[in-house]
Amino acid sequence: MTSTEIAQVDQQHLWHPFTPNSLWLDPDYLPLSIASGEGAWLIASDGKRYLDGNSSIWTNLHGHAHPKINQAIKAQLDRIAHSSFLGLTHEPAVHLAQQLLRYTRLSSQSPNLNRVFFSDDGSTAIEAGLKMILQSFAQNGQGQRTLFISPEGAYHGDTVGAMSLSHSPTFHHHFQPVLFPTQKVMTPACYRCPFNRAKPEKADARSYRKCNFECASLAEEAIEQAGDRLAAWVLEPRVQGAAGMIMHPHGYAKRTATSARKVGAKVFFDEVLTAFGRTGTILASHAEEVTPDVLALAKGLTGGYLPLAATLTTEEIFQSFSGDTNRTFFHGHSYTANPLGCSAASASLDLLESSEEIKKRERLVQNLSKLSSTFWKHPYVGDVRQEGAILAIELVADRATRTPFQVEKRVGAKICHTAREFGLITRPIRDVLVLMPPYCTRPEELEKMVHALHQAITQELGS
Repeated sequence: MTSTEIAQVDQQHLWHPFTPNSLWLDPDYLPLSIASGEGAWLIASDGKRYLDGNSSIWTNLHGHAHPKINQAIKAQLDRIAHSSFLGLTHEPAVHLAQQLLRYTRLSSQSPNLNRVFFSDDGSTAIEAGLKMILQSFAQNGQGQRTLFISPEGAYHGDTVGAMSLSHSPTFHHHFQPVLFPTQKVMTPACYRCPFNRAKPEKADARSYRKCNFECASLAEEAIEQAGDRLAAWVLEPRVQGAAGMIMHPHGYAKRTATSARKVGAKVFFDEVLTAFGRTGTILASHAEEVTPDVLALAKGLTGGYLPLAATLTTEEIFQSFSGDTNRTFFHGHSYTANPLGCSAASASLDLLESSEEIKKRERLVQNLSKLSSTFWKHPYVGDVRQEGAILAIELVADRATRTPFQVEKRVGAKICHTAREFGLITRPIRDVLVLMPPYCTRPEELEKMVHALHQAITQELGS
């Protein structure tokens, strides 16, 4: 099929996630069809090449068609592609579990995450975790612990439980009647914090904030007031992705986790986005020196190859399900611990731990930091923030007052669409532009990404 034929059939029959029908079905809009990938590049059906500026929605760590991951999948495919994990096991899952538990351990002195439950994606990893916590407390005589607290703007997925833990009205307002109640606290967002007395500067707002860390104090107060009703403090540590790549002031996760444990609650971290070196450390929670009681992993787990997720938890929670068969964790998925996914994930972890790859990531982070300063040339850039290999550029109608653009203008979406003309594919979060390149991205490719986005901003908003 030609690229035009692919696009036409798509518009007639397919339904895409997070995509407005008014845009996708516009007769003047021709969807871009991707045929192949190579390193940091995506290659369209018509042969045009585009840099993958958001790692295919935050998943592709090592680049497309990586030979080591390809080979791991091919080798497993010759053995078996899938078998049930209900009452059976297999070596790829056992090996990956050992790797994950070792890889995610903060230090030899830290509490252990000792059990791994495999599922399919970020939402299912969260769903499994919240059910583990609720059932564990119920079976330990603390059935009153049913409350979950998380920051405003939190996004943990689109299954019913994950939506309930979230506070994302843009995505979930239609489903409020079927969600269970949870509590929210203010978002720890320095750029738009009402307590931040600092005037706007050309720098990450976290670096010049003037406040008394009220966001952490208010969260601590809410946790303390919840007391023995609190089941878990739920957090995307360091970076709230779908909320707009909101990057927390350092120390927030540690303070709030400590507060949750003081009242006997669990600490539940969603590192679907932030794990596997994205924020500069193995886990974002490592930088905060916190080991959660439950940890959700997905997205980059397989290096962006196959759907696989993992929920890691403690031996204490696992053992609370022992005894009578009624205490069984009646939760699972048909493709739990798929051997192909496990093999891809093991190969990805091998790459993440190699000294050569670690140096490559460190250079990428440093180069991204240097290049990011170019965005301050635009008067409509209000905040440029970076956490590891994640860069966010927040656009505003007025820098001095932090006034956002009207939502109807769809400024971020238009800029990212224009960026394709300059050979870059990325996706905004409203008017926050995101660059999250694969770790294999070479310095000259990173420069092209930044230059393409810079040109797109200029073309849409002027210099």
